[in-house]
Amino acid sequence: MERNSSLWKNLIDEHPVCTVWKQEAEGAIYHLASILFVVGFMGGSGFFGLLYVFSVLGLGFLCSAVWAWVDVCAADIFSWNFVLFVICFMQFVHIAYQVRSITFAREFQVLYSSLFQPLGISLPVFRTIALSSEVVTLEKEHCYAMQGKTSIDKLSLLVSGRIRVTVDGEFLHYIFPFQFLDSPEWDSLRPTEEGIFQVTLTAETDCRYVSWRRKKLYLLFAQHRYISRLFSVLIGSDIADKLYALNDRVYIGKRYHYDIRLPNFYQMSSPERPRSPLTEQFRNSRRYCDKRHQSLKFPIHFKKTSSFPK
Repeated sequence: MERNSSLWKNLIDEHPVCTVWKQEAEGAIYHLASILFVVGFMGGSGFFGLLYVFSVLGLGFLCSAVWAWVDVCAADIFSWNFVLFVICFMQFVHIAYQVRSITFAREFQVLYSSLFQPLGISLPVFRTIALSSEVVTLEKEHCYAMQGKTSIDKLSLLVSGRIRVTVDGEFLHYIFPFQFLDSPEWDSLRPTEEGIFQVTLTAETDCRYVSWRRKKLYLLFAQHRYISRLFSVLIGSDIADKLYALNDRVYIGKRYHYDIRLPNFYQMSSPERPRSPLTEQFRNSRRYCDKRHQSLKFPIHFKKTSSFPK
């Protein structure tokens, strides 16, 4: 305790106080270094933010080293600033090499710029996601999955082309680029469960999609919780888009448009009353929408009443 107090006394009390201040200002190099320090510490985050910070701070330390060598003539000030300049330069080269070494195939570049970059996903994170996947080509009129036959063992994201979704030969909806092909099926199963497709997915044009194997993707989720939350958001949004697509398919006659999000408003004619053509059309729509909703985990319940809604 006495040693600490004596050290503090030597630094503060017995240190010579400046009695005469320099009248002239320091040279332009010193002020330039100070400006670079202020601007450098305003940098952002991420790879490009770090490149900006280390480049500007490195120039600031270099100017300080030149100022110490030319104006102050102090070896210690020059040495410290020059060492800090070298550290910033090495960090800049290291980060620039990391950014430069991250390259992707064309499909991944399009996928990143269209879907992941707007969400603020960095290139290293996307690289981790891309390394666990593969790019697959699906020719026109070839099936990605067949109803009641194909097992659910992967998750795929369409990059180009268009996929037609049908059940029992009835059209449900289309899948367009940057939408998941099998998000409802993926979300309907737990990691330890197995299942088969309740719909048929057929390529209407030549398609390219990115595919992740089920077990490999779950392993990636276990290692990177951030990627797990990211896919949870993407899959949830994709399922919502498919629900809206199914909603647009449910029309009753020329005037009625029933919302599948409000199942209590669905009503059918009672068995003892003859069914009108509108009722038959609605029953057909219900039949193939139910199949897709089994995968979507949003089953539709129809309530029978004595009259059809007006």
